[in-house]
Amino acid sequence: MGTGKRLLQYSMQFKGILITGMILLAIAVAADLAAPLIAKEIIDNHISGSVGTVDFEPIARLLAVFFATAIITAVFRYLQYLYLQKGANRIIRKMRNDVYEHTQTLPIRYFDNLPAGRVVARITNDTEAIRDLFVTVLSQFATSFMYMGGIYIALFYLNWQMAIITLGLIPLLYVWMLFYRKYAANYNHVVREKLSDMNAMINESIQGMTIIQAFRREKQMKEEFEEMNDKHFEFQQKLLLLEAAASYNLVGVLRSMIFILFIWYFGGAALSGSEIVSVGVMYAFVDYIIRLFNPISGIVNQFAKLEKALVAAERVFGLLDETGEAVSDEKIPRYRGNVRFENVWFAYKEEEYVLKDISFEAKQGETVALVGHTGSGKSSIMNLLFRFYDVTEGAITIDGVNVADMSRQSMREHMGIVLQDPYLFSGTIESNITLGDKRITRQMVEDALVAVGGERVLKHLPKGIDEPVVEKGSTLSSGQRQLVSFARALAFDPAILILDEATSNIDTETEEIIQHAMEVLKKGRTTFIIAHRLSTIKNADRILVLDRGRIAESGSHEELMKLGGTYYQMYQIQSGVSQTQTVG
Repeated sequence: MGTGKRLLQYSMQFKGILITGMILLAIAVAADLAAPLIAKEIIDNHISGSVGTVDFEPIARLLAVFFATAIITAVFRYLQYLYLQKGANRIIRKMRNDVYEHTQTLPIRYFDNLPAGRVVARITNDTEAIRDLFVTVLSQFATSFMYMGGIYIALFYLNWQMAIITLGLIPLLYVWMLFYRKYAANYNHVVREKLSDMNAMINESIQGMTIIQAFRREKQMKEEFEEMNDKHFEFQQKLLLLEAAASYNLVGVLRSMIFILFIWYFGGAALSGSEIVSVGVMYAFVDYIIRLFNPISGIVNQFAKLEKALVAAERVFGLLDETGEAVSDEKIPRYRGNVRFENVWFAYKEEEYVLKDISFEAKQGETVALVGHTGSGKSSIMNLLFRFYDVTEGAITIDGVNVADMSRQSMREHMGIVLQDPYLFSGTIESNITLGDKRITRQMVEDALVAVGGERVLKHLPKGIDEPVVEKGSTLSSGQRQLVSFARALAFDPAILILDEATSNIDTETEEIIQHAMEVLKKGRTTFIIAHRLSTIKNADRILVLDRGRIAESGSHEELMKLGGTYYQMYQIQSGVSQTQTVG
């Protein structure tokens, strides 16, 4: 379906408001265009046609009607503006909500390949450009076409021969529009793309400002940004040149051409004596021709916004066309948490397998640790278990049910995750633990913090659990953020818990609290730990040693140490070299 049709579909969801606005606009146009005809009546029948005294009574009545049309025009133009703007704003509100909602359904794989700044640009900048289409462009087009239609009706009423001549403007405008769109579409695509790239780079730079400044990369980043900005500027200039030619210059040429034809036609008719043209008709005709170029100018001047909006709409609809999975409200009973991987193969890219024939079982209440060097596949196993990605081959079951047969949302309802670098949202400590879930009360938040030992670290905050949290929790220490993350997982009471071991970035004192929190969280739950410090997983029921996507060794700490293989060597290195050295 074309972009125009899809935009029409959105507008039809608010057709009541838009149609009302159009009706009000039609009344305003009709009242406004009646004015020259009233003036013609006054001139021809009550001024130029009268001999001797002038009867002012009918003139006064006509002038009152003339003034009334001005009032009606003003009132109805005001009302139509309100209705059309209200309709346009509702359309864009609906579109933005749809786009944002759709991003929540997209697979993680989609965001792997698209910088966050580009997604933000589509939700904000591109929808704002589309807003210009509904608020300004379509409103101007509707007004202009109604005026042009009304003016042509009046011109045909006054003199059909001259009206036919002025109809020549229509194909000229259409040809110009085709010419303009041919070039403007290409220019606008580059402009919107570079704007997205700049948004992406700004977002990335802000997130990585510490690294940029620490490694003195300010100049390089500035040069990269300037290169994008220069390209954006180059095509903006091309658009500017095109728009300059499309606005006043074009309308001025057309206006001069029509007036030349007008003088030639009426002057020739008057000189030949073939047609007598009254002063009133001349006045009305000139008035209508002058009025005709206002909507023409309005249409031509909106070409740029029209093209920008259509390009932006293509990008927004492109995002909406990405296959997502509807958020399900389905609830399933809390499962026991028996997890089984059966001959699982997985590749982020086709045929480039990062997991190869993985098979293991984690029974309810057991703790399974995953260890291995960077790239061995630890995080990929967790990604599959959480269904951020789906297996390429094989199956994952929970309590004997294939996870592919469950909706992602219902399955995740009974799963919890604590990341090595926990993410906190803007809000408060409490809101970051509840995540807006009304089932989790304030008392439950406080109990969860006490259980994981969080009060020992957070008690120094002036407002306690009401302490404001800025984006990413940057005003809190690593330990504070981690404890909030643990309390969040505990408050949701998951059956399956995933811990990306949380002790590698914090001080020794806080590590003791975190270790206690981990033990509290693990009770009665099937727990998976991505282990960096091997000393923290000695008590795990099973340790899986991964190597290049395969399970190289499996067993308890004691069993693997007796085996004397890869795990033994890793443990000896960490124990002998440094207790804080990490692997993975």
